[in-house]
Amino acid sequence: MFGLGTKEIIIIAAIIVLLFGAKKVPELAKGIGQAVRHIRGGFKDEPVVDDKKKQ
Repeated sequence: MFGLGTKEIIIIAAIIVLLFGAKKVPELAKGIGQAVRHIRGGFKDEPVVDDKKKQ
């Protein structure tokens, strides 16, 4: 994964937690996941399914 080892990934994760706080990290991950799904849907020319509509 981009030439990063375990130590580098742990350091990056710790910096993210310090910058944004432990409560914001899950929200950031959810937003990134939704953005990736939206981008992939655009490349496949398929409609993007919104998670909020499923609930």
